[in-house]
Amino acid sequence: MIHETAIIHPGAKIASGVEIGPYSIIGEHVEIGEGTVVASHVVIKGHTRIGRDNRIFQFVSLGEVPQDKKYAGEPTRLEIGDRNSIREYCNFNIGTIQDAGVTRIGDDNWFMASVHIGHDCQVGSNTIMANNVTLGGHVHIGDFSILGGLAAVHQFCVIGPHCMAGGGSIITQDIPPYVISNGSPCTPHGINSEGLRRRGFSAEAILAIKRAYKQIYRQNLPLDEAKRLIAEQAEQVVELRPFLSFFELAKRGIIR
Repeated sequence: MIHETAIIHPGAKIASGVEIGPYSIIGEHVEIGEGTVVASHVVIKGHTRIGRDNRIFQFVSLGEVPQDKKYAGEPTRLEIGDRNSIREYCNFNIGTIQDAGVTRIGDDNWFMASVHIGHDCQVGSNTIMANNVTLGGHVHIGDFSILGGLAAVHQFCVIGPHCMAGGGSIITQDIPPYVISNGSPCTPHGINSEGLRRRGFSAEAILAIKRAYKQIYRQNLPLDEAKRLIAEQAEQVVELRPFLSFFELAKRGIIR
């Protein structure tokens, strides 16, 4: 299960059933959960904890120090959940003490080749990031969001759950939940209604989300007034509640 050419520090915690391929390097403070498969030529360093049943392909780098000049060797972390697919040449960095101190990845995510996740990013579950997606530091990505190939997200941006951003998008502001967007700069183009139907959202919930979208983008309301209306409606429609947590996190202004 562990190839003889793999280099594993005696302090690493490797669960039973983990596979580690040729020439991979596992550092002292790494933990890997049951059923995870690490291919050849993978480097996992730092205080990195990886859950169960992940598949990590060749030439991946996990837990390397941040690309941040302020970083001075603090023992910050990278945490990865369960059942993620991490394809070739992906690199995920540890966090910094200027933020949460941890870069966190949820469960059941699909990271295609060469995805970069910078320090202190918080990625939810069931997301898809196509080839060469780049997240600057401190980015928040909600559950079920999809980023097309070569999309680039500016540091500190927040992307709400169930969003879709097209390939090549340059995202420098926050994207509210459920919104489809694309372009450089990234602009909104309605809600992800087809994706919501596939995930079991009712027709009534989708109608309420469309109404919230119009209050933000179509009715020329001040943003604070749109927030107030959505908060009132969220008392009755639970599917609107992600807007409330989004508005609490979002600080860069929403895409227009």
